[in-house]
Amino acid sequence: MRGIITTKSKIRHQVFTEVARMAFEGTSFSRLEELPYELVPGEISTYYDNIFLERAIIGERIRTTMGLPVRKLSQHTLLSDGFEDADIAEKYYEPPLVNIIKFACHACPEKRTFVTDGCQGCLEHPCSVVCPKGAITIKNGKSHIDPEKCVNCGKCMQACSYNAIIRQERPCAKACGMHAIKSDEHGRADIDYDLCVSCGQCLVSCPFGAIVDKSQIYQTCLALKEDTPIYAAIAPSYVTQFGPGANEGRMRAALKAAGFTDMVEVSIGADLCAIQEAEDFVNEVPQKLPFMGTSCCPSWSVMAKKLFPQYADCISMTLTPMVLTARMIKKQHPKAKVVFIGPCAAKKLEASRKSVRSEVDFVLTFEEMAGIFEAKEIDPNTIAPDEVSNASSADGKGFASSGGVAKAVVNVIKERYPGREVNVVGAEGLDECRKMMMIAKAGKYNGYLLEGMACPGGCVGGAGVISDVSKAALSLENDKKTSEKKTSTETEYGDYLGLINK
Repeated sequence: MRGIITTKSKIRHQVFTEVARMAFEGTSFSRLEELPYELVPGEISTYYDNIFLERAIIGERIRTTMGLPVRKLSQHTLLSDGFEDADIAEKYYEPPLVNIIKFACHACPEKRTFVTDGCQGCLEHPCSVVCPKGAITIKNGKSHIDPEKCVNCGKCMQACSYNAIIRQERPCAKACGMHAIKSDEHGRADIDYDLCVSCGQCLVSCPFGAIVDKSQIYQTCLALKEDTPIYAAIAPSYVTQFGPGANEGRMRAALKAAGFTDMVEVSIGADLCAIQEAEDFVNEVPQKLPFMGTSCCPSWSVMAKKLFPQYADCISMTLTPMVLTARMIKKQHPKAKVVFIGPCAAKKLEASRKSVRSEVDFVLTFEEMAGIFEAKEIDPNTIAPDEVSNASSADGKGFASSGGVAKAVVNVIKERYPGREVNVVGAEGLDECRKMMMIAKAGKYNGYLLEGMACPGGCVGGAGVISDVSKAALSLENDKKTSEKKTSTETEYGDYLGLINK
């Protein structure tokens, strides 16, 4: 749960911190083998049946944090197996991005409706009356559901006056808007990678921490030790992620202290994205395309193209804010490296795709960056602030919240093409995005601008955030009020669009 420090979030932070520390201090094969014993000391287990299982799970977390593949329980390999491939100051991870540590999976039931101890054995027993399959019988005065007959229709739940009947669903599967999570032969979660779009909502939702994503934190830290200039391109949703005092000035100072040359806000790229998408919409809808979907969320755009390939051209071809910002940085500093720091796991895939040159050398989530700060003993809340650029607009920053992308694009159209009406519809969460595309397929959104966001609340609800989603959205709104520029057309970087798109 974001915004709450749980056992799972503590363990993740510990692993990120120690892997970053290993990179900064220099490491060896033996150090990697010793680390699970340092993180899980003693002889008595805390969370699982035995301490050996706890150390094995921590070991796989360390491996994925270094970009290495998860091992099977049946494999006889060292924890450091493959370490020499990952020990580089370059972008690295072995796909797939999102992985399940099978021996950490609790094999939760996929979906079941059952009677709890709250059943009062009432005279009426409306649950058994409304059941269309005769799945409910009365045993010792209490209701009992036959799982072989139950179809999970939920009518018994609605009929029970005591709310004594509940439905349980595997949390990771429930969170997956692509319906990509099924069960393997042992009842453990399994990912269909033909459907998965790496949004990361499953790893956020698994209370056992059995789902993990690969990281580039180790390789990034190695790069920070070198002489090559490295720029941090930070997503606008960073507000409150590192604490209430971590404003733009302090974040820039903290990132410089960690080894970055400077910080550039990705909201600048968002302004450029809004300008380009506004032009594309005006020129292409409805003349060439029935509708246009926004491009900034990689999981949404990949989902739309996978499930609705006939409408792939209707998803904007505009480069995302991350890519636009990285290209702008490299136009100014050709020999530099760029690290995108943001809320999104799927950006790791976007930065690695071969179809569009991203110019992004590494991708870190806010969670992973917090581990680097801890390893370097940097507190973004108390460090003396650096200068504030105030280069982006309020609309550019608004890309991080649901509805913000469409709002920015519409404001550009209003300024440049007065009188042009733009109908907008938006969806957050891949299930809702799928429904939106179904309606568009039926022809009911012709002429519309469609904003898709894979995560609840938009980017502020991404898989790599730390803060409570609603509080982060509120803080973002307050941050927007400090912007001197209000709309994307006021940015001074508009001239870069022509250069970047070449």
